[in-house]
Amino acid sequence: MNSNYSGDDTDRLYYDDATLARFSATVTEVANDGRVVYLDRSAFYPTSGGQPHDLGTIADVAITDVVDEEVRIAHHLAQPLGLPAGAMVVGQVDMTRRVDHMQQHTGQHLLSALLADEYGWPTVSVHFGDESSTVDVTAEGVSPEQLEAIEHRANMVALQNHAVTVSYEDAASATDLRKASDRDGTLRIVTIAGLDRSACGGTHVSHTAQIGAVLLRRAEKTRGNVRIEFLCGHRAVTRARIDADLLSRTARPLSAAPADLPVLVEQQQSRLVELERERKRLQNELAQYEAQQLWQAAPVDSAGIRRITTSVNSPVKEAEALAQHLMKLGECAVLVTNAANGGVLLATAPDTGLDAGQLLRAALHAVGGRGGGAPRLAQGAVSTPSSLGALAVALGF
Repeated sequence: MNSNYSGDDTDRLYYDDATLARFSATVTEVANDGRVVYLDRSAFYPTSGGQPHDLGTIADVAITDVVDEEVRIAHHLAQPLGLPAGAMVVGQVDMTRRVDHMQQHTGQHLLSALLADEYGWPTVSVHFGDESSTVDVTAEGVSPEQLEAIEHRANMVALQNHAVTVSYEDAASATDLRKASDRDGTLRIVTIAGLDRSACGGTHVSHTAQIGAVLLRRAEKTRGNVRIEFLCGHRAVTRARIDADLLSRTARPLSAAPADLPVLVEQQQSRLVELERERKRLQNELAQYEAQQLWQAAPVDSAGIRRITTSVNSPVKEAEALAQHLMKLGECAVLVTNAANGGVLLATAPDTGLDAGQLLRAALHAVGGRGGGAPRLAQGAVSTPSSLGALAVALGF
């Protein structure tokens, strides 16, 4: 029995034996039509301190959640227990999930100790996720070289197999804690021999070598701190295998080795930039040629303005270059439409005296569309493409 237990509490068996997989207990209360069960003793860890709850079964009924209600633990079940208060039951902890959580939690204690002692970066918050976990530290930044060095150091220290022990001490007299506790009374303290002493209610491995591999995936700035993503144990190995497979699959079509990908990707990116620059140059030349053809073919109306219409299959915004070239030729108004999505672009040369923004806004409003813009160039869309004809008439085309 742990030192915090009283007759009215749930005796938390995981406090003193994190490896206990099977236990017997007495049902003290049943609620929510048998879907919430309270026991006199439990090895199921409730969500607390950032660590997710355990899963498993009680009397062969699956657990969906475990909730800490201060003095008691509520076990939420997938279906009614079907047993009354006073019944004896057997609980079975999902140890695959439990061991994973133990590896992540002890790995975090070790990592936080190294970051504080060797780099001067205290931990400000921790998050344990289903796929990866994060620790936020007070630091200006963490370079890729530092992240690699920290990862190497964490794995070396873990392999030294420091003992991880649990003790109970009075809060008033507990010393050398990594972070001072604001709790009164008895503290549960998890100690990594020679490295760390922290007040903690979570489940932990008994020696640091049981943490397994420590993988640090990335470090990024957030809210004035640095967030480091980490994985430990089987989770780290699984992620490393996934990453290796992704690299291999990426490298295969390029006939390259994974190690050559950074240089190859950089070369490909440079080539794409060059090709995009060339595409834009050719697109501009084509727009200039098309503008000449459209301008010369357009008749001049009584006001001395060439009213030019054209339709496109792409977004009308991509026709801006064409419109700009037409306006340079002078005395023209240009209407570009897209019959598929109802997009509209209106451009007016300065010497026409026409304000494209005002004209298009008013015409679109009349047919239930929306849009507007500057005196020389405006864009918008009609509510239905069938309104494009009426819009063109309203604009004088």
